[in-house]
Amino acid sequence: MRFDIIRKRKWFFLLSGTITVAGLIVMLIFGLNLGPDFKSGARIQVELNQSFTSSQVRQVFVSANLPIGQGSITAAGKNNQMAVITLPYTINVVQQTKLQNQIAKVFPKSVGKNHSVAIEVSTVDPIIAQQQSQTAVWAVIIASIGIVIYVTLRFEYRFAVSGIIALLHDAFIVISVFALLRITVDLPFIAAVLTIVGYSINDTIVIFDRIRENFKESKGKIKTLHELETLVDNSLWQTMNRSINTVMTVLFAAICLYFFGGDPIHNFTFALLVGLISGAYSSIFIASPIWVVWRSRSLGKEKKKKPSVA
Repeated sequence: MRFDIIRKRKWFFLLSGTITVAGLIVMLIFGLNLGPDFKSGARIQVELNQSFTSSQVRQVFVSANLPIGQGSITAAGKNNQMAVITLPYTINVVQQTKLQNQIAKVFPKSVGKNHSVAIEVSTVDPIIAQQQSQTAVWAVIIASIGIVIYVTLRFEYRFAVSGIIALLHDAFIVISVFALLRITVDLPFIAAVLTIVGYSINDTIVIFDRIRENFKESKGKIKTLHELETLVDNSLWQTMNRSINTVMTVLFAAICLYFFGGDPIHNFTFALLVGLISGAYSSIFIASPIWVVWRSRSLGKEKKKKPSVA
């Protein structure tokens, strides 16, 4: 199944460029479905202790003059008997008490031994939401800067920049998928993106290390673009089994978490699945070809250098 990866790099660049443009269009049209972590709102968790439907919960909130609107309702807990509701606005103590009374009427099993409904309300005001959004962005930026510095010191700046471009490609793919499917973006999503960044750069560095070793073994014999393409292509195929086996192992674990981990981590594991696939693709088909294009420009300059006179 071996084929020439580097010489077909234009097709991979075209594919990634198309996905990126499509994702950008989706972002501009639909935007992100931000959760209460990144905009003002409330997250309500209530033990109903019985089966329920979204329409039943929605009606309870309407009766309490708390329409859910663009919020969400998910089931969690043992036997999915816990309701987790997100609201696009905050609620006060009076509204919370009224809501508890309405829940007790419709879901009598939710009333505990102390004759009250077990409800947990977490609110995020606009200032905190803005701060968390800025913190999330800075987390990704600082992680990227740290990776650039390390790879530059360990390898060279061309490897570092190529790797970061591949990482940004992965992050943007995940963000675009979430924007297109209107999946809620919350703090676990940021954790998933940072996890993907760490995983993807690990796979990329393994490939870069093999390229560097093969380049050293050539002892300066690489003089043309064709020779450089052949060397990098051989390096990619030497690490191909390792890359595929690693991503498949992690994918199996992520798939199990997605189906059996429960609703609270459902979005997190979905982001991992998309990011793992994108990361494996970019490490092989994006990062290394970018380095080849950049490194090939210096081959001509090295060739023009006159040998020093002893």
